Amino acid sequence: MATRERLRDRPGFRGFWAAATVSAFGSYVTTLAVQVVVVVTLHEGATAVGLVSSARWLPYLLVGLLVGVLVDRSRRRGLLVGADLGRAALLTAIPVLAVTGHLSIALLMVVMAGFGLLSLVHDAASQSLVPRLVPARLLTRANARLDQSDAVAQTSGPALAGALVSVLTAPWAVLVDAVSYLASGLLLLRVPVEEPPSPPRSGRGVAREAAEGLRWIYGHPVLRPLALSAHGWFLSSAAAGAVLPPYALRTLGLSPFGFGLALAVGGVGGLLGALMAARLGSDLGTGRVVVGARVTTAAAWALVALSTEGWPGWLLLGLGQLVLGLSMGAENANEMGYWQAVTPDRLQGRTNATRRSVNRAMIVVGAPLGGLLGDAFGFRTVLAAAAVGFLLSALGLGMSGFRRVRLPLEHP
Repeated sequence: MATRERLRDRPGFRGFWAAATVSAFGSYVTTLAVQVVVVVTLHEGATAVGLVSSARWLPYLLVGLLVGVLVDRSRRRGLLVGADLGRAALLTAIPVLAVTGHLSIALLMVVMAGFGLLSLVHDAASQSLVPRLVPARLLTRANARLDQSDAVAQTSGPALAGALVSVLTAPWAVLVDAVSYLASGLLLLRVPVEEPPSPPRSGRGVAREAAEGLRWIYGHPVLRPLALSAHGWFLSSAAAGAVLPPYALRTLGLSPFGFGLALAVGGVGGLLGALMAARLGSDLGTGRVVVGARVTTAAAWALVALSTEGWPGWLLLGLGQLVLGLSMGAENANEMGYWQAVTPDRLQGRTNATRRSVNRAMIVVGAPLGGLLGDAFGFRTVLAAAAVGFLLSALGLGMSGFRRVRLPLEHP
């Protein structure tokens, strides 16, 4: 009788998972702490918050394709270790600059741009390393485990961040994340993984290698509709995310603490969805799970748009966040597993970096557009329009051949 394979029997993935879990908690601390640094430490407003946030994502737009080529030309564990240690050093600069009185918005933007560049390298290399740690048939389960850790961090990280900012002040709370990246880098050093030597230079140049990655994504009969659907998803998500805070705090009358609780419910939903992801993919098929989850995402934002002031409306908002977390938790592991399983190892870096860069471009467009439309036509109108956008994205994907795909797959 065959023994069922378990992720715990894969020592390389165990170490990788531990490193990812440590850095995930630290990242949620920094997300809140840097915003507090801008508003409280530097006494700046919403414009400065937006500038610092833009600096964080700018590298994805400028050099995403180039980073993909770098990842495919390099050994991925080394890139991960270097990116983690580099991020630890950069974040350490924030409390040092604050203590010495040299911290400014301009310097903070420089730090966050460097942090974003290293995060881009880390993200592309991380997603590309997983297929070297587990076989294709375990990819959905492996990504589900990573999503579970991230969901726990999402649920408890903001509360931890608030406590650390209160006790240590925001600049020193950032140091906690620096330590988490240092720990992650040291853990990754011990991850056993068989990586092939760096491939010889093809002589085609960076531009041609980047173009090969683009052709793989947008020329593939199944990956193309999946990528286009994801771009639409991110555009709708950015628009909805831009109006959700003022909608919750002003239209619904929630306190910041109540809004935080609603977001934490989304983290709980994400954990539950990730726990079910592998079983759903096995029983229903990867394509059906992803399409169904995207339809459910549309329903979740419709619930948010229907929320009203007072306890019944607040509960509806919380329910919408719970459903949103469930759908995203169930979807991500299955979608990511398919990307990793169907993409050749030599194209993993370019595939991951390219699609992430285009998705981040959707955020850059969708967030300000959602804010402008929200101010002009009302927050609830934008949330309802975003729900329609999610539904159209799901329907377009459901009409393609992707709905029939299943794992396991073998690498071509």
